Amino acid sequence: MIHGAVLVSAFLVLWFLALFCLLPIGLGPVDPQTGAPHSPRLLMKVGIATAAAMVLWVILYALILFHVVNL
Repeated sequence: MIHGAVLVSAFLVLWFLALFCLLPIGLGPVDPQTGAPHSPRLLMKVGIATAAAMVLWVILYALILFHVVNL
């Protein structure tokens, strides 16, 4: 039970970290009145964050599986 909760929460933490690292990248032109970017491409950034979190999560799971990191 705890093992699953740790793995799910680790994936969520990795996903949010990846997303917040990607948010300021490639914003493009900004609206002068609001300061908001015209095309923030959030869906693309969410996809990249998901892929990056999955890769990092698999690495973390392998470390746990081979007892490099103990829970």
